[in-house]
Amino acid sequence: MRRGPKNRYEPITLTVEENNRLLEWTRRHKTSQALARRARIVLACQQDRSNREIGQQVHATAQTVGKWRTRFEKSRLDGLLDEPRPGAARTISDAQVERVIAKTLHEKPREATHWSSRLMARATGLSQTAVMRIWHAFGLQPHRTETFKLSTDPLFIEKVRDIVGLYLNPPERALVLCVDEKSQIQALQRTQPGLPLKKGRCGTMTHDYKRHGTTTLFAALDVLAGKVIGDCYKRHRHQEFLRFLRRINREFSGRAPLHLVIDNYGTHGTQEVKDWLRQHPRFKVHYIPTSSSWLNLIERWFGELTSKRLRRDSFLSVEDLIAAINEFLAAWNEKPKPFVWTATVESIVAKLAHCRQTLEQIQPGCTTPKTRKRKSS
Repeated sequence: MRRGPKNRYEPITLTVEENNRLLEWTRRHKTSQALARRARIVLACQQDRSNREIGQQVHATAQTVGKWRTRFEKSRLDGLLDEPRPGAARTISDAQVERVIAKTLHEKPREATHWSSRLMARATGLSQTAVMRIWHAFGLQPHRTETFKLSTDPLFIEKVRDIVGLYLNPPERALVLCVDEKSQIQALQRTQPGLPLKKGRCGTMTHDYKRHGTTTLFAALDVLAGKVIGDCYKRHRHQEFLRFLRRINREFSGRAPLHLVIDNYGTHGTQEVKDWLRQHPRFKVHYIPTSSSWLNLIERWFGELTSKRLRRDSFLSVEDLIAAINEFLAAWNEKPKPFVWTATVESIVAKLAHCRQTLEQIQPGCTTPKTRKRKSS
């Protein structure tokens, strides 16, 4: 490599094959960014310019340009490739990795419902650490499971369009309220005080407890404002639901329409409730599909209440529990944060169609919508 005047290096001369290969590396989508950058540096080195000028063109330092210019002149195209890194040679073959993945996805151990790292290590002859690394690399977690249930409501799509339409495009001069009850909230008193959090140790609580009764929380979430109103009752019959509807009517007084998103629980559809709603026409009821509580945003708020206020606390009485719920309600409404719905109807339908297809392959007929028989007159 010769320097010309003013610290300029002589331009690199490329063969047709080298030029084409470098251009291919800069344009191919599968090429790593590092290799594409080196190819652009070498292509720019064909010009009679200094390393600093070329670095400004390709957004690199003059030292970087000089490094890859030297590597290319010494080893040509092979000089731009990454050199083997030091370290022990790989001991696990691709076939062994594939076997672990296949057994994880398509088989079960004889003595258990799911694989553990020790069981898989014993079955494949690998170490437990190797199995865990393979699972981590491919995002496999056989020890975890989540619950789900697909709705078999024959009007599922129509109801989803109705509810999601309220979330994504709420009607003007109207309020959208998500209403539901969280029943059987237990006032649990831990038998002993928990140990406090400290460095190197998480907080603790006893596994056993004393029951002091239950309460039911009726709540309504204003979708746009994020505020929540709620009342606690001893029971969750249609009488309590009517009392809460009257509370909603008082809290949101006026003539603005109130669109209620509720489920089809028995207390929500009694004749007494229907008569009251008929006498108050500004209440517009929108029922979510069966087995689709995830469509009701108040369930998201119930999750916040449980995780942040109820799960780790200890309550001496039902009154103590109700006071804690009311305290959380007041704190939430001081700085309400609306839940933003982002899923479209199309994305929901496509995802559930894929889930149904998978379930039908496992057990045909398990997702067939149930039809109600009409009573003969």
